[in-house]
Formats: sequence, structure tokens, C-alpha cells
Amino acid sequence: MVINESLVRNRPVSGLLSLWQTSVGKKFVMAISGIILFGYVILHLWGNLRVFYGPEALNQWGVFLRVAGDPFFRSQQLLWIVRVILLVALILHVTAAYQLSRRDYASRPAGYALRKNLESTYASRTMRWGGVIILLFVIYHVLDLTTGTLHPATYAPFREGDIYSNVIGDFRVWYVTLIYVAAVIVLGMHLYHGVWSMFQTLGLNSSRWDRLWRNVATFFAVVLTLGNIAIPVSILIGIVR
Repeated sequence: MVINESLVRNRPVSGLLSLWQTSVGKKFVMAISGIILFGYVILHLWGNLRVFYGPEALNQWGVFLRVAGDPFFRSQQLLWIVRVILLVALILHVTAAYQLSRRDYASRPAGYALRKNLESTYASRTMRWGGVIILLFVIYHVLDLTTGTLHPATYAPFREGDIYSNVIGDFRVWYVTLIYVAAVIVLGMHLYHGVWSMFQTLGLNSSRWDRLWRNVATFFAVVLTLGNIAIPVSILIGIVR
């Protein structure tokens, strides 16, 4: 039997891959991966706020993360599972965002003679470059406080497992605090538009609920931004030592 190769190559892809190839599917992937990353941001801040309770509280949080899941998981196994999930979510989120941006630009190659922003917010208009800044910041953050590669040794060297000392040594350096504060502000704007868009993508938005979801997005964006800014600033000005 002779198989027509052209028909095989042109055969429509079905299932999840077919959904991924559509703009709706990519937005859905962005929403689900965004929920995962959003949950991580909340948990990350909740853990880091222990810096205000002293070295023991923050370092014990680090110990808990390493032994979480015991006795079903060995040391750091559950932590690495979570890291892999977060990495996959981040890759899918970034890939979907990039491909949607390419489609958006391709649909209007000549651009607009007059750009109208009547229905958009500043946060929504800066989602693309904001996402790039956040991605670069995540890489810097990992190299700074996880691996210690970019950790400044101005006040104290990087110490594996001593989260409190590493954080204090980090944010006593003014330019490191400035980097973190700027990145957190960008993250706040990204979260505001992202959380609201998530409700739209998942079909939970309507003219009746629009104001509620915007208020929810505003609340989380403001709380997470202020909470994350409070840590480095408090260390820099000496409230936390």
C-alpha cells in the first residue's frame, strides 16, 4: 500500500497539540501556568516575611522546604519536584507569551498610525517588556540568593543554608536593593493585569463581575508589591539587622 506523504504531513494535529496551536489554547496555557507562578509568588513572600522574626525563623523555613514531604520523600526531593513544576510553568508561560506577541505583530505588520489606549491600562501596555524584565530578574535572583554566584560579598560572603545572613548581606548593598525594588514594582504591574486577564481567559469574567476581579487583581498586586519591597528596604535602612 502506498502512503501519500503529503497527506500525512498536512493531516490536522489533534488533542492538546492542536489546542496549543491556537491563540485561545496559548492564552489558556498562560492562564494555568500563571496560576502556578502566582501561587509561588504568594508562598515565596509568606516565607520571606519571616526575616522580620530573626535568623532562626527564616533559616528554619529553609530547613522546612528541604525536608518537606518526609517520610514519603527524601531530603529536597519534594522541593526539586516543585522546582521542576515551576520551571515547566515558566517555560510554557514565556513561550506562549512570545508566540502570542509574534502573532499579534504579524496581524498588523504596518502598525498603527495613531495608537489608541482608551481601553487599556499602563500595566497591560507594558506586559511584554515587563515580562522580559521579570524573566531576567528571576535568573539574577537565582544566581544571587540560590547559587550565590552573583551574591555581593561586600558585607558577608554567601553561606549555603544561612538564608538570613545571605539576605541581610544582599540588601545592605544599595544597588542590590534598588534592583529588587524596581523588579518588584514591575512584577506588581504584571500581576495586576495578569490576574485580571486570567479570569477573562478562564471564562469567569463578565460585565457584572469585571469590577470585582479588577479589585481582586489590585489587592494582590498592591499587597505583594508592598510586602516584597518592605524586606529589602527595611534591611537597607537598618530596621532589620
